[in-house]
Amino acid sequence: MIGDGTPAMLERALAATGSITDFNRAHRKLMQIYEAAPANLSRLYPGVDTTLRLLRDSGANLGICTNKPQAATLSVLKAFNIAHYFEAVVGGDMIQFRKPDPRHLLSVIQRLHATISEAVMIGDNENDYAAARSAGVLVVLMRYGYLRVPPEKLTPDIWLDDFAAIPGALARLVS
Repeated sequence: MIGDGTPAMLERALAATGSITDFNRAHRKLMQIYEAAPANLSRLYPGVDTTLRLLRDSGANLGICTNKPQAATLSVLKAFNIAHYFEAVVGGDMIQFRKPDPRHLLSVIQRLHATISEAVMIGDNENDYAAARSAGVLVVLMRYGYLRVPPEKLTPDIWLDDFAAIPGALARLVS
């Protein structure tokens, strides 16, 4: 049910479990609960901190393009002590469009003062893939995450099984 932002997630959950007449009230309650402890019961995938440090130390400018609300995103990054790796973070409530709309990704690239040819989207679902392809950006997809379509439906530039493999994948893309 995860993906496309919290309104879509709530709609899917309600469709699976019942209905609520006041969707906006239910969404506000969901966000109140979630934003109180967004990293609770979560953990980083193996190798994330080390890989982010390697990327930053190699000169990469890192940004986040997420449909997750901004406040929750920043809280999660802070809880895992990785916020300092990112120069641009654009949550789904920060601009009027969200992935798969390419303008969401393009806004992050712009905030990084980068060009499309310098950018690579690293994602884990079809929205990341669609935003990158529509923006003309190279795309690396993780085989784990929130993919809701069969992997053979997507043709990223590289598929990865391990977050720690990202630096090597980026080296292959730019060589």
